[in-house]
Amino acid sequence: MTADGSGTIRSRIKNLLRSPSIKLRRRSATARQKHDLSDKVTLEKVLGITAPGNRALACDPRTGLLAYPAGCVVVLLNPRKNKQHHIFNSSRKAITTLAFSPDGKYVVTGESGHMPAVRVWEVSERLQVAELQEHKYGVACVAFSPNGKYIVSVGYQHDMMVNVWNWKKNVVVAANKVSSKVTAVSFSDDSSYFVTAGNRHVKFWYLDHGKTSKVNATVPLLGRSGLLGELRNNFFSDVACGRGRQASSTFCITSSGLLCEFNDRRLLDKWVELRVSDTTSQATCLSVTDELIFCGCSDGTVRAFSPVNLHFLCTLPRPHCLGADVASMVDASQLFSCRPEARYPDTVAVTYDPANRWLSCVYNDHSVYVWDVRDLRDPRRAGKLYSALYHSSCVWSLEVSVGAGGGAVHLPPGSFLSCSSDNTIRLWNIDGHNVVNRNILSHDLQKVIYVDDNITSLLDTESANTEKAGSSGSEGQQADQSRAGIRTLRVSPDGQHLASGDRMGVLRIHELDSMEEIMNVQAHDSEILCLEFSKPDTGLQLLATASRDRLIHVLDAGRDYSLVQTLDEHSSSITAVRFAANEGKVRMISCGADKSVYFRTAQQTEEGLVFTRTHHVVRKTTLYDMDVEPTRKYAAVGCQDRSIRIFNISNGKQKKLYKGSQGEDGTLIKVQIDPSGLYIAASCSDKNISIFDFYSGECVATMFGHSEIVTGVRFSSDCRHLITVSGDSCIFVWRLSPELTIRMRQRLADLQPPSSAQNSQNAPQQKVVTLRTGSTEDGVLMVKSMLDLRLLDSFCPDRQEEAEPEEVRILTEQKLCAQGECNQPDLLSCQLR
Repeated sequence: MTADGSGTIRSRIKNLLRSPSIKLRRRSATARQKHDLSDKVTLEKVLGITAPGNRALACDPRTGLLAYPAGCVVVLLNPRKNKQHHIFNSSRKAITTLAFSPDGKYVVTGESGHMPAVRVWEVSERLQVAELQEHKYGVACVAFSPNGKYIVSVGYQHDMMVNVWNWKKNVVVAANKVSSKVTAVSFSDDSSYFVTAGNRHVKFWYLDHGKTSKVNATVPLLGRSGLLGELRNNFFSDVACGRGRQASSTFCITSSGLLCEFNDRRLLDKWVELRVSDTTSQATCLSVTDELIFCGCSDGTVRAFSPVNLHFLCTLPRPHCLGADVASMVDASQLFSCRPEARYPDTVAVTYDPANRWLSCVYNDHSVYVWDVRDLRDPRRAGKLYSALYHSSCVWSLEVSVGAGGGAVHLPPGSFLSCSSDNTIRLWNIDGHNVVNRNILSHDLQKVIYVDDNITSLLDTESANTEKAGSSGSEGQQADQSRAGIRTLRVSPDGQHLASGDRMGVLRIHELDSMEEIMNVQAHDSEILCLEFSKPDTGLQLLATASRDRLIHVLDAGRDYSLVQTLDEHSSSITAVRFAANEGKVRMISCGADKSVYFRTAQQTEEGLVFTRTHHVVRKTTLYDMDVEPTRKYAAVGCQDRSIRIFNISNGKQKKLYKGSQGEDGTLIKVQIDPSGLYIAASCSDKNISIFDFYSGECVATMFGHSEIVTGVRFSSDCRHLITVSGDSCIFVWRLSPELTIRMRQRLADLQPPSSAQNSQNAPQQKVVTLRTGSTEDGVLMVKSMLDLRLLDSFCPDRQEEAEPEEVRILTEQKLCAQGECNQPDLLSCQLR
């Protein structure tokens, strides 16, 4: 028994000694694999900003580098060179606030969500060097002390904590609770105290350096309220301690438009009204230096004051007016020639760079400007150094330009379109060498289509630090705004038309050349979730619209988008519909929230073209998105159980199933196959994006950075980029590794036959399908939709011609030749839609 016992003890000791090294080896191998996957894709550019106010905009005092959040990413912008670097928050939580250290070597960030962390990052290496987890419900604002030794962080109103952190020792030296909502914090020039401001709240917190340096434990933070007097009921939206000669003063700004000064006894000594006209009644942010105070106000106004006596100095130029035609703004004089009735976005953040004399401003339409204010004696001499315009709310969908061999392409290379809840469709160009018309407002944004005249949808009402009025009228307006926005868009294969569907069920058609609206019709009762044009290899010119109202309308794009057929087989929302030319037949595949996939085949009957159901597949999970690979043999479906299911289009059978996410939470939202058909990108509701080998299901790359679900994913037609859009209003442009790009281009070359080399750069040869007339017994009965579809018919110029069977006959190959459209269009790039 003794021998057995000793043997057992020895074996246990051996196992204990052996297991850590094994675990470490396994962990390091897993970490190495994750590192390799993330290295396959790099973030090249961020088109967006999520700064809610001054607490999320910072400037490096040494280099002029501008820092602001975009989802879970900190963008470090060099405004002179228009260069970006990025810091990724590995916790996948949205960054709510940030600040530079006095020497500019570090940046501190705060985040939202449960158990958030305050993190310190080294700017040059963009690596995390320290982390503090002492908050529970989100971090509202952070600041470095001027001596660089301490960081103060203030939690959300429900968190109620104020922490002072010796970040190099990773010790909280002082802490206390605050009951008010705090929106700003500022350290005094000598680091002896800091001030917090918020709703009916201005408080001075004093640091006892003798106590905090000697005692290892956290000591209570001593706080004294500012003496507000008759201004005690104001909302103090920002605060900044004085600098230089005014170091004993503290400056605050109220949402009602007052600039206040507190003296060294915490007494509100004097104030001045910012309002010059009725339009400039609100103030949101301020930036204080030795010589200047800049106050950001509503309607794009920024005013400068003297910190010595609060005397007004000047008003700076305003940005673009709301609803401005970006493409036509080609001369700087247009920016300064404003119309009297024009409305401007509100200023929500300002920060001043005293070294370069640059004033950076963020406005509530998510635009960023950097003004050169060297000579404030003459504000007309203020110049614009940099500007950028971004979407102000959720971006729902995007479309990339088709390849260079398509012939009738109306988008320059490197271009893509995006649509958003801000009721705009925007044309972007990420290839600076191929910009056709440059404008003075943005390097990347080329054109904005405003689908209606309601400019309030362009504003992000949550970005200002103002008190929310609880009137029923404003609540009703917000409820109406929640239904606004463009939900999906598609470009026709010939590059002539842009189709878009909004959240109210309205279908719009724009000419892509002029961006003029040529059709506007209420096609559905509910939001349009998917649009799809038929590919040129089908020989058809069709547009399918699918909606939350369970209906699919098939329209004839060649006959002024007259109605061909309405299908109502789905019993729930239709999430995706696709066309494909397969085995000499034209197919239409649709999937939806009813967990069904319907495979249909087009037939020509005496009554016209109809799609008849050939296969119906039901799975045990909701189907959220679908794409068809370039050879038109298989359709890939993204599912709620995080799986990608591959279906054979000809027989409807499931060919393959593999995991579509690296995580264990969430559902697949979008799937997209690259132009060559080698890889498939999938976005998950856990905000991660993954790229898989289409045939093996092996994960080849992973990405993260968005703070909301990724609503759209597209490969660029040159196989160099992956573009993602999200509910956080940001667009991320990712550069794929050369290894992935070379493989995709090699596959495109293999798919391309020699005979089509002159006509198509990146498309496989496909025959145009000609449909034969089938018997009427096999036809699908026309189903009346839930609304009067005579509206759609009204766009048909000649109803008599529409009724003739010969005119409904599909475009044959001979007719295509007669129109000069038979030069094998760019088939593969159409899959990007």
